[in-house]
Amino acid sequence: MALHNFALHETMELHEILNFKTVCLTKSETMQLLVSDPKLKLLMQKDEEQSTKAISELQFLLSNAIF
Repeated sequence: MALHNFALHETMELHEILNFKTVCLTKSETMQLLVSDPKLKLLMQKDEEQSTKAISELQFLLSNAIF
């Protein structure tokens, strides 16, 4: 497990990105229920998968950070 040494402002940026991606994921999940177009629904599902992956990676970075 690699430890990352981040400055305080970098840690805050990671938190901001994590919050943004969480909101994006929530919005994609919610809006899929309202979408009827199959192509748009597929795009939203892909966005959901990518957001989930990004959230996991950001959480990993933050959990292995040295402050």
